[in-house]
Amino acid sequence: MQVKKRVLGMVGTNVYLIVHTDTKEAILIDPADAADRIKADIEALGVRLAGILLTHGHFDHIGAARELADTYGILIGAGSGEADVLRDTEKNLSGQFGEPFTVQPDKLYTDKEEFMMAGFRIQVLHTPGHTKGGVCYYFPDEAALFSGDTLFCEGVGRTDFPTGSMSVLVNSVRGLFAILPENTIVYPGHGCETTIAHEKENNPFV
Repeated sequence: MQVKKRVLGMVGTNVYLIVHTDTKEAILIDPADAADRIKADIEALGVRLAGILLTHGHFDHIGAARELADTYGILIGAGSGEADVLRDTEKNLSGQFGEPFTVQPDKLYTDKEEFMMAGFRIQVLHTPGHTKGGVCYYFPDEAALFSGDTLFCEGVGRTDFPTGSMSVLVNSVRGLFAILPENTIVYPGHGCETTIAHEKENNPFV
């Protein structure tokens, strides 16, 4: 696994391009904005984009998703509980921060569902709280978790937006701590990488 991170959008969202170095395929997680810059990264790496995965439906994580999906002829995946957030300009906050827009997901994943993409085995973990249908994507063979706005380095996501709940979010993070190995690298939606071990010891919210 090669992980290329680019910070894009008005609130500094981490956009991840996850490359399988053997298959030369890639997965894009949370394409926030600036589709042209993401396309340039894909072309520079010489990889084939296999799919787009969204951790949740907020505008700052989905802005370039449809353009890139159409360009490369690929599907957009998201958690099954997040479909209405993606399709509602109030819930996805796009109406508050610019021109309203929605994203129609092509594939909805259920909690604990496993699938293969770009040569990687991926497990979907439903982690509501930041939004009601937010998910994390766990790559068990690589001990990597892409946590969106569920878990940050020594923090968690905001819960004062529609469908958010701090108590639910804390329970979701505790659930991650209970099932994931401590050496799991956490790639959050904002800020720097961390590990499950570090968050167990240092996250003041849990």
